[in-house]
Amino acid sequence: MSSITLHPNAKKPGKVIKQTFPVLEMTCAACAVSVESMLKTATGVENASVNFANQTALIEYDTTIVKPADLQNVVRSIGYDLVVDEDDPQAVKEEAQRKHYEEVKSRTIWSTVLSIPVVAIGMFFMDMPYGNYISLVLTAPVVFYFGRSFFVHAWKQARFGKANMDTLVALSTGIAFLFSAFNTFFPEFWHSRGIHAHVYFEAAAVVVAFISLGKLLEERAKSSTGTAIKKLMGLQPKTVRVSMDGVEMEIPIARVKVGSVILVRPGEKIPVDGIVTSGNSFVDESMISGEPVAVEKRAGEKVFAGTINQKGSFQIEALKVGGDTILAQIIKMVQEAQGSKAPVQKLVDKIAGIFVPIVIGISILTFITWMALGGDNAFTHALLTSVTVLVIACPCALGLATPTAIMVGVGKGAENNILIKDAESLELAHKVNAIILDKTGTITEGKPMVTNLVWLEGESAATLYQNTLYTIEGQSEHPLAQAIVDRLKEKNVQFIQLSGFESITGKGVEAKTSTETFYLGNQKLMEEKNIELAEEVMQKSVYWQSEAKTVVFFANQRKVLASIAIADKIKETSRSAIQALQNKGIDVYMLTGDNQHTAAAVAKQVGLLHYKAEVLPSEKAEFVKQLQAEGKVVAMVGDGINDSHALAQADVSIAMGKGSDIAMDVAKMTLVTSDLNAIPKALNLSTKTVMGIRQNLFWAFIYNVIGIPLAAGVLFPVNGFLLDPMIAGAAMALSSVSVVGNSLRLKLAKI
Repeated sequence: MSSITLHPNAKKPGKVIKQTFPVLEMTCAACAVSVESMLKTATGVENASVNFANQTALIEYDTTIVKPADLQNVVRSIGYDLVVDEDDPQAVKEEAQRKHYEEVKSRTIWSTVLSIPVVAIGMFFMDMPYGNYISLVLTAPVVFYFGRSFFVHAWKQARFGKANMDTLVALSTGIAFLFSAFNTFFPEFWHSRGIHAHVYFEAAAVVVAFISLGKLLEERAKSSTGTAIKKLMGLQPKTVRVSMDGVEMEIPIARVKVGSVILVRPGEKIPVDGIVTSGNSFVDESMISGEPVAVEKRAGEKVFAGTINQKGSFQIEALKVGGDTILAQIIKMVQEAQGSKAPVQKLVDKIAGIFVPIVIGISILTFITWMALGGDNAFTHALLTSVTVLVIACPCALGLATPTAIMVGVGKGAENNILIKDAESLELAHKVNAIILDKTGTITEGKPMVTNLVWLEGESAATLYQNTLYTIEGQSEHPLAQAIVDRLKEKNVQFIQLSGFESITGKGVEAKTSTETFYLGNQKLMEEKNIELAEEVMQKSVYWQSEAKTVVFFANQRKVLASIAIADKIKETSRSAIQALQNKGIDVYMLTGDNQHTAAAVAKQVGLLHYKAEVLPSEKAEFVKQLQAEGKVVAMVGDGINDSHALAQADVSIAMGKGSDIAMDVAKMTLVTSDLNAIPKALNLSTKTVMGIRQNLFWAFIYNVIGIPLAAGVLFPVNGFLLDPMIAGAAMALSSVSVVGNSLRLKLAKI
């Protein structure tokens, strides 16, 4: 996007900031284009990007030249609104969307109810006394009240020299109604010329009803967009406990300053970025790193807002508060990534943009030609044929083409554990040629598990010591201990009495029974306690580590009793799913915050050719941008908060259903299952849906291609044939039936 030229009297850029604002009253992609173009030309605006799907505008502007209120006035000047200076702009937007949805729903119901008797009269009771007058009375509110938005939006587009679906609906229904009203009140005008005064009320009413239904389906999809930003903000507690002059007190988080000493208790969310001053605990940092193993925190180590303290308690000194925290930065990045995407014109709107002027042009040309060459009945035939051209071009099937295919496609996805909440991503997914997979929770199970537990002296040692091992790990706070406890629960184990228990920081634990002392921990602990590690034990250890497993030893004072390997298990379906994607010619990448050894081992096991280790959340999003810059259509698959920025940046975003709520809200597709084979299925579904849309558009247009020339009277010079309006109506109905029938075929397709 190019920068605009600033007003000649304006100051040079002083303080340029990026800010996201909700936009109200947008009803189509063309609206977003209009808002964006107006903002880009405003004085002091460096750049602007309006996202129709999110109903937001990301504006880069100079605060010394222009204020948010000025931007609001610019947008209001073309009939839309910008939400500024609100305590909760997101809530204002959601309320506006809810009201608009209810309005469209009401309009669809009432227009359908009123259209049914009009169709019945027009098709079966044409000779009914006062039938035309009854149809007129019923059709008028459908067209001019329940369908008024089509006329309003068509006028808005016309002011900027644009045309869309609303233009065609407004023109065709408006002219059909006015022409029919004329024929109702003045039928003699046609009777005196030997022509039946036909009315088109049913065509006008049905078109409004059907198109309203299409709009309702679109609004329903939009209104279900998640509240990701709100949920992210909810990760920060509202109040905190601080220590001031030796006294503990609870204060609002807004009052926390840099340097404040905050008490964090077990199970609490950490409110700010800070450094531990006293105490120790394990902290779940999966929202930052994506890794499932909690990290031990001691005095002098950093902690981050939004992460969760587990069992211990500690005090922290606040280093970054408010908008400077890592959590706040993640929120900002997600907002910008969501808002920075250029609006995508819907396929139907693009076609309508060309189709509408062509149809109007043909109608005018038809009128002129008949006036010039029509002889005695020139005006009669000119008026009849030009109006018939507009009527036969009514976009009933065109309005149904996309929503019906999308509706069936979404339903088919749900049957296969694929939840799709953005039609745009369903349309785009078939073009994907690069897929990025997170490791933890996506390729792997997302929870540490014992993969190997070897008792060096066989089952006799297991019988003798497994209760002791179970008891020790049951008392340990270390996250890996839970994996061992879960493994031993499968055996007939029970707790025993310990006479002593001591945690040895960074190494393991020491425990005592009435008769023996036991050690459980890493190789360093064994060496420190002079416990011999046999060559067999070391060989196993080296081998397990090469498979990216964490190795733990269980020993008494004399020797190692058992060696245990713990790993985040790879899903059984990961390899086959990755292979299926690569066979499609798609480049598959794995990005992980884990170490290089683990990443290499996982990549080898699942057959991946491309991977990157020790990647931060922001770097994931940068990698997505890098691939997009290379011209690739990128899909991102993730399950954690740390993936949310990359998910928002990707062309197609897919969340694992067992992941975080944030990931699922940001993503446009969610896999209910943890089976990665659902990803190739989602891409196949997209291919078949897009194929269905294209076929529907063919059926929507084919009768126009044939019918419009006939309506214009091309056969009249040959055999005196002029298209009967009833045939035109039947063709329109057949086109709609063909479209719906073709969409329903997708239900039977294999994906």
